[in-house]
Amino acid sequence: MHEKLSVVLYSFGFKHGVPVDAHMVWDVRFLPNPYWQEALRPLTGQEQKVADYVIKSEQGKTFLKLLEPLLDFLIAEHRAQEKKHLRLAIGCTGGRHRSVAIVEALRHHLHQEDVDLTCFHRDIERVE
Repeated sequence: MHEKLSVVLYSFGFKHGVPVDAHMVWDVRFLPNPYWQEALRPLTGQEQKVADYVIKSEQGKTFLKLLEPLLDFLIAEHRAQEKKHLRLAIGCTGGRHRSVAIVEALRHHLHQEDVDLTCFHRDIERVE
């Protein structure tokens, strides 16, 4: 029996530095930014109002529609080559809103995959 593929998926803020340990980094700064909505600014991408603002936008829906099959493909290929680790980072400006919402959506997408999935939000607690 093969060891499960370890998939680490995490959010970060570009203004706090680009991760050096990720196999792939996606920049989601093109998505609508909740920071500019006063009611959403103090919240994080883990909260439904912020997640909806990001993910239910046309850009958010299209990005996930394209990224989810790519992620499935990458996992299948890593398994086929018996790789043990896949580290994926999603970045926005500060690491509190957009990247967090996307990681949480991808966590939901991958929850039934037969992988050892770890998700975290590197910069979610950082303040301006």
